[in-house]
Amino acid sequence: MKSKISNQFFINYLIVFMLSILAAIFAFLLLSFADDVISKTLVKNIYPAKLLMEDDYNEIDSASVVQNGGGVQVINDKYEVVYSAGINTLDSNSFTTGEFTDFLVYSKSKGVPYNYDILYNSKENFWLIVTFPTSFRLDVSLVYNREAVSKDINNVSGVFMAVSLFYLILLGVFAMIFSRITSVRITKPLLMLCEGTKRLREGDYSARVNLNLKNEFEELQNTFNDMAEKIEIEVALRKQSEEDRKKMIMDISHDLKNPLASVIGYAELLSKKSTALDNEQNNYIQIILKNSQRSSRLLNDLFEFSKLESPDFTLKKSKTDICEYLRQICGELLPIIESAGFNYNFDIPEETIYVLLDVNQMNRVLYNLLDNALRYNPIGTYVSVSLHEDNNNAIILFKDNGIGIPEDMAKNIFKPFVRVDDSRNSNTGGTGIGLSITYKIIQAHEGSIDLNVDNDNGCTFNITLPTIYG
Repeated sequence: MKSKISNQFFINYLIVFMLSILAAIFAFLLLSFADDVISKTLVKNIYPAKLLMEDDYNEIDSASVVQNGGGVQVINDKYEVVYSAGINTLDSNSFTTGEFTDFLVYSKSKGVPYNYDILYNSKENFWLIVTFPTSFRLDVSLVYNREAVSKDINNVSGVFMAVSLFYLILLGVFAMIFSRITSVRITKPLLMLCEGTKRLREGDYSARVNLNLKNEFEELQNTFNDMAEKIEIEVALRKQSEEDRKKMIMDISHDLKNPLASVIGYAELLSKKSTALDNEQNNYIQIILKNSQRSSRLLNDLFEFSKLESPDFTLKKSKTDICEYLRQICGELLPIIESAGFNYNFDIPEETIYVLLDVNQMNRVLYNLLDNALRYNPIGTYVSVSLHEDNNNAIILFKDNGIGIPEDMAKNIFKPFVRVDDSRNSNTGGTGIGLSITYKIIQAHEGSIDLNVDNDNGCTFNITLPTIYG
């Protein structure tokens, strides 16, 4: 952005530079035209010496010159003033040859406050001097004579071209420097505003901008800072509201566990005394017991999920051989798999791969995945657990060839309370939070978990955990 704006400024100033040159040329032409117009109206040009000249200087009509503020003097061949009328700027009535020569030179000098029109009468040998006060003088002219020596013409032309080129280069450099300075005054505030916007986008809601300017950018700065402050306040309120919600869920789930445990306990007691109840009463007791147990699981999952989202939650990780750990946990899962009528396969390499692991939390992950597979798939489903290492990561694949999950639901499966279809309804006893807990635990291990689905070949959960050196 900075480069584009600064370049645009430079182009604009180059355009102004070219227009300035054209304006200078037009100004010179206009001044020449003005000089021509002015020369026709000035009194000194109305009464030139040529028009007044007479062989007998006593017959010279000086009245009109005097009336218009001028003067007329006649100097003979002895350099004596023999006639004078009107203003007289001569310092003496007689001159030496040198003094008169100096006067003639002086009369044509620049900056002289009088205009002298001097004409020599060769017949009577006298000089006629017509004097007018100078009202305006513009001494700009360009003269070219073809009869001049070619060497002089070349020298003068070369100097003129060199000076002109140097002037153009100097003007261009000044234009570039000025364009850069001007563009920086715009791009610097813009870059600071962009930096503040990036910080906001990346989640730093404390971002503020201080441009130290007193122009339109100050209004933009104040608008940005007000917006950032409002966003920061809203995010803080939302964060506090979310923390309050999580705490409330954790407190409610904790507080309901004890009374619900009593309901389950009494329901189990009544269920054991089913001989004292008729069939209808026994059915009611079973419904109460089943739903109480499901509610208890839901509360437990809610409690665990809220703990995982709490900022105070930390894992108790230790250096663990993931291969040995998986062999042990698969041994614990094996009776559950067999009792459910599922087939299985474990592929754990005979090597040592270390990870930082909270064993208790990782147990919950694998139990949740197994519970998910057993709960929603028919008897005879094939379940496999495998491990391999890739790019300093331990990859655990938990796979089944069951009914699968629709692809459009796979990306949301780790969100709380997500259910897929009628085959995954409340009758299965699932809470809809187990996979969310699994996701949170893996995240806390600085790992990742994702789901690959194939409607013909079930589901594959990919768990990635960073390895460490032994």
